[in-house]
Amino acid sequence: MAFAHYIRSGQKQLRCGYTTGTCAALAAAGAARLLLTGKVPNRMALLTPKGLRVEAPLLDVSRSGRTARAAVEKDAGDDADVTAGLRIYAAVSRTDGTEVVIDGGEGVGRVTRPGLDQPVGAAAINRVPRRMIAEAVNTECAAAGYAGGLKVVISAPGGEALARKTFNPGLGIEGGLSILGTSGIVEPMSEQAIVDTIAAAQRQAAASGAEHIILTPGNYGLDFLQSRTDLQAVPWIKCSNFIGDALDIAAVERFVSVLLVGHIGKLVKLAGGVMNTHSKYADCRLELFCAHAALCGADADTCRALMQCATTDGAIEALDCAGLRKPVLLRLLDAIQQHLERRAGGAFRVGAVIFSNQYGVLGQTKTVEEIIRLWNKESFTASASDRETRNC
Repeated sequence: MAFAHYIRSGQKQLRCGYTTGTCAALAAAGAARLLLTGKVPNRMALLTPKGLRVEAPLLDVSRSGRTARAAVEKDAGDDADVTAGLRIYAAVSRTDGTEVVIDGGEGVGRVTRPGLDQPVGAAAINRVPRRMIAEAVNTECAAAGYAGGLKVVISAPGGEALARKTFNPGLGIEGGLSILGTSGIVEPMSEQAIVDTIAAAQRQAAASGAEHIILTPGNYGLDFLQSRTDLQAVPWIKCSNFIGDALDIAAVERFVSVLLVGHIGKLVKLAGGVMNTHSKYADCRLELFCAHAALCGADADTCRALMQCATTDGAIEALDCAGLRKPVLLRLLDAIQQHLERRAGGAFRVGAVIFSNQYGVLGQTKTVEEIIRLWNKESFTASASDRETRNC
């Protein structure tokens, strides 16, 4: 029977699933029970950190010598998760110690950069799944009257190939997937999972010594950054639509400066104080163009043309026809800067660069030159220091 917990998303009821961490804990508990009692369990159940009970069938249950093995298939519910249907295995072995030791095997990644949930060199099994695994196994030890140690190895055959479709390669997790989950439950189209990934990327940048970052909503921004030699000196972090959250995280990580680089279609919304740029929350692009154009003297025909545009590129064309592109973009950039500074709250210097795929660079806020000068100065100072060190 499928896990039956639902959430509402808009006008739809979506079925939740359970995380790879929950799968690992269930599989580990089943393997431990077989190892310690000799009884082959068909199903295992646990209470997730969210307080919801999950019960799942055990697959590929076997025992050989001092080791027992079991698997649980990942149920992602209605979430579009690359790990849906993947089997998460746990191999549990007796040890001479008294503790439960957890490691990763085939298909589970290894941490290669600082700043993530686990230290460099450790298996990418996050702290909440580790706690869930340990608690599940210790419950089986207590029930069986076993006071010795156990080693639990979590594996995900096929995980290395799937990991290439995730954020892991960019985060410095190599060789496989991460075993994740803070609640134990997968909520379909979870926004929190995206924000957590943005936070992990910023944490990693801070841990590597970076004091400045560039945030960009998506692939358009990444492509644009490739062409800007003056923006290569600091880490680039993809923030999707979650610009406000990304700025809040930057304050927590104590970056000195943050530059936002993005397509006008996304960033124009910031001129209205919209900090989640997904269209389901707000789509005020044309209204903002129209309002600022009116303040710059646009006539009624121009305002009507702006409101009838299908895209922001179309709005730029309409402004060009009225001879108003420069003053309107300057007003929009000033409004963007005002809202960025309000959200940053003085925690760091902040600025924005906006572009269009059709028109190229459209402009930048008044702080951008100062921020880039700071980066170049620090880069030059660091390079000079390196040269002095090499000459010693």
